[in-house]
Amino acid sequence: MTVAVRFDEVQVGTELPARSFPVTRATLVQYAGASGDFNPIHWNEKFAREVGLPDVIAHGMFTMAEAARVVTDWVGDPAAVVEYGVRFTKPVIVPNDGVGATIEVSGKVAALLDGNRVRVDLVATSDGQKVLGMSRAVVQLS
Repeated sequence: MTVAVRFDEVQVGTELPARSFPVTRATLVQYAGASGDFNPIHWNEKFAREVGLPDVIAHGMFTMAEAARVVTDWVGDPAAVVEYGVRFTKPVIVPNDGVGATIEVSGKVAALLDGNRVRVDLVATSDGQKVLGMSRAVVQLS
């Protein structure tokens, strides 16, 4: 793949296209199969409530990956992401109502770095709550 964004085309404040990611119970089962994370808090409502959660929650790594898609879609090459990190602040609650939840992600260039790199700060929310904190990616541009 080729990086679609050039360093000289961005500035601090450049906004990345925002995305919405639907999450259903079926999505969680598929992710559990792909990741091997079959913790019952991600599929069993009774168990999730017994351990103090309001309902089944999405996998943190799934939420993190969906947020990263905003960056990889923007830059055009997943290998251009040279650093990525988040803090998990709130879980994504996924009700069993046929609709599920939505993760809303926006991002913007927060810093221009040496070597044609930029830092992108992301905001990820679900149901009006911020679900990731300190969500940042360093991206190598051409």
